[in-house]
Formats: sequence, C-alpha cells, structure tokens
Amino acid sequence: MKTRTFKDTIYRELATIVKAMGNSHRLEILELLAQRPCPVEYIASNTRTSIANASQHLQVLKKARLVKAEQKGKYSYYSLADDRVFEAWKSLRELGFAQNAEIGKLIRDFRFHRDSLETVSSLDLLQKIQKNEIVLLDVRPEEEYKEGHIASAISVPTEHLVDRLKDLPKDKEIVAYCRGPLCAMADEAVEMLKQHGFDSKRLDDGYPDWMIRGLPVEMEEM
Repeated sequence: MKTRTFKDTIYRELATIVKAMGNSHRLEILELLAQRPCPVEYIASNTRTSIANASQHLQVLKKARLVKAEQKGKYSYYSLADDRVFEAWKSLRELGFAQNAEIGKLIRDFRFHRDSLETVSSLDLLQKIQKNEIVLLDVRPEEEYKEGHIASAISVPTEHLVDRLKDLPKDKEIVAYCRGPLCAMADEAVEMLKQHGFDSKRLDDGYPDWMIRGLPVEMEEM
C-alpha cells in the first residue's frame, strides 16, 4: 500500500468516529450511556427523542464502534464500547469549554438564574467526604445510582427531593451531583435546597468523571 493511500484510509476511518460524534443527540446519548447500560426505550425517554430516532442514532454510534449492544431477555442493552469512549467525549467537552466562550457563558447564565452557581471540585469533595463534613446526594434516577455511585452518596432523585427534605440536616453542607456538568438535575436540586434554607452546592463534574479518575465508588448488589 502506498503511503498516500495508507494515510487517506486511516484519516477516513478516524473521520467516521468524529462524524458519529458530530451530533448533539448522539453526544447526549454517550453521556447517558456513561452512567449505565440502557435499552433504547430508556435512552429515548431521557433524551426526549422518539424510539425510532434513538435507534437510528445508536446504529450510527455502533457502526463507528463507539457503543456495543447486549441482548438481555427481549431487550437490547447498549453501553459504551469501553472507557476510552467516555474519555474522548470528556476531552471534547473540555475542549469546547476552553475554546468556545459561548459555552461558558451559557453555563454561567443558567446557573446564575437557577441560584446554583457554586460548585465543588472532585478533589475538594473527596476531602469533605473523608472529613465527614457533608451530606452527598446522587440526584440521578435510581437505576443509574444502583449501577454505580460515589461512595457514601445517598440516592435522592430530583423528583423525590421535596419529599425527602425533612430527612436532611441543616447543620451540614449538602453537595448534589448528577451525570456531569451539562446535566441540569444537580442544578435543580441545589436551587430547591437553597430555597428551603440548606447550604448546598453541586459537584462540578458527574459520576462518570469521578469513576474514570479511580475515586471511591459503590454499587448496589443486583
């Protein structure tokens, strides 16, 4: 094979991966699959797309070898092909934050209006957990919490938070986390907690970021 043909072939294959990720819905699907393996119905519901559209996006990602599927009973469960897929998505996200000022402005404006501007880094959170200084809330859906969560976190999905407020202490800082910095569930939780007089912040990243760093995690026995 000639050098030019070799290079053209490699770049074309790499471009297939980039093209598969070059869609807003597929980026959101990758973030969702970083939480847990999911059937297409769960993916469609959580990304606000139809099952048909979600299936089409999954097939594009599968063809690019970014996701894989496993049959469990009558459902196909999709998952990331491996941890490097999330690392690539995370790098793309960080590049966007660094190079696109509009992204940063959108996030700051959103959090300012939701009264959830304060964030906690993973390192600070780890220290606070070790010193038993906080109450840590995982506000993702319970299915995702059971698949894996930050060690010592309590599962309080955002839609159930109001009913659980009476169980939370007001003499401790409360930190909420969700799927990642582009996920609004933690912002909604912090806004609600502050409205009810709690000292609350959100983790600046999400569970997959924490896990990929090798920080302490737990999962429910299935």
